[in-house]
Amino acid sequence: MLYHLLYPLHTVFSVLNVFRYITFRTIYAALTAFFICYLLGPWVIERLARLQVGQYIREDGPRSHRDKAGTPTMGGILIVGAIGLSTLMWADLANPFIWIVLMVLVGFGAIGFLDDYLKQVKKRNLGLSVRGKLAMQTILAAAAGLAVFLVPSFSTEVTVPFFKTVSLELGGGYILFAAVVIVGAANAVNLTDGLDGLAIGPVIIAGVTYMIFAYIAGHVKIANYLQIPYVPGSGEVTVFCGAMAGAGLGFLWFNAYPAQIFMGDTGSLSLGAALGAIAVITKQEILLVLVGGLFVIEALSVILQVGFFKMTHGRRILRMAPLHHHFELKGWPEPKVIVRFWIIAIALALLAMSTLKLR
Repeated sequence: MLYHLLYPLHTVFSVLNVFRYITFRTIYAALTAFFICYLLGPWVIERLARLQVGQYIREDGPRSHRDKAGTPTMGGILIVGAIGLSTLMWADLANPFIWIVLMVLVGFGAIGFLDDYLKQVKKRNLGLSVRGKLAMQTILAAAAGLAVFLVPSFSTEVTVPFFKTVSLELGGGYILFAAVVIVGAANAVNLTDGLDGLAIGPVIIAGVTYMIFAYIAGHVKIANYLQIPYVPGSGEVTVFCGAMAGAGLGFLWFNAYPAQIFMGDTGSLSLGAALGAIAVITKQEILLVLVGGLFVIEALSVILQVGFFKMTHGRRILRMAPLHHHFELKGWPEPKVIVRFWIIAIALALLAMSTLKLR
């Protein structure tokens, strides 16, 4: 919005030429999203508390979580709103990739909101059925995959990190592949969201990492130099990534231990899906397994726990899944689990960044 309103005036006011630069607009998108969350956070917390939209705590969960019952949830509304408004203010709205990531963010946020609403407001403990929720996610993710597929000059090749000559051409099958990436990322982040600040920290880290990849992928000279796929127009997604990181920091202000608000499925599904969409657009789909490695580990811990439980008729690998609850039950204080998981996320992000040269 501001880009379209102010940049055309740069011929009259030369200072407005700064709106031409993605880096400038990314910085201010991040700051805008941060201050939206920071300034509106107390009001949102108060409103949710008044509406009695409080967190439901599992009976079989760690005992230390029982004092979290009643903490306002559905804070993802604040995150999605901050990212959306900030992106609309600072991004080039003529860019199709911006509208695709916004569609994914808002669409998955709506699915999460409906699930949260049924659980927290209507007091239906299970919310949406697993099949129903997964069906809606798949349809929306496939629509996003199709939208990306239809962008002129977009490549349907999938590259493999660390190997500059290894790629796989999927053709029309890329739509299904993109849907799997988006849905998988959404649910992996959702499973990680179980402790104060545990999910939003790695989301910020992944957002910053993909902010760099988006900028490089959209810059023909740098992309060719580093031998990564050049995606015309993808550089504008850098602004969205900045907004995501800024909103995450603003939300973390209130979500840090002890949390005053939780993001709920509204936030975790939308943020995870947005990361998946960004990975698809920047042609770094497989690298998301590394950038979001913490989310992958958490998701695998649930899959392995459930599978082993069924195969052995009641035996468990972990004391409790997802993995963060296992360490809590081993006696780790919650802040220690959170910070150590953040450290792992940072290490994995740095390893992912190394693939820019290790090809």
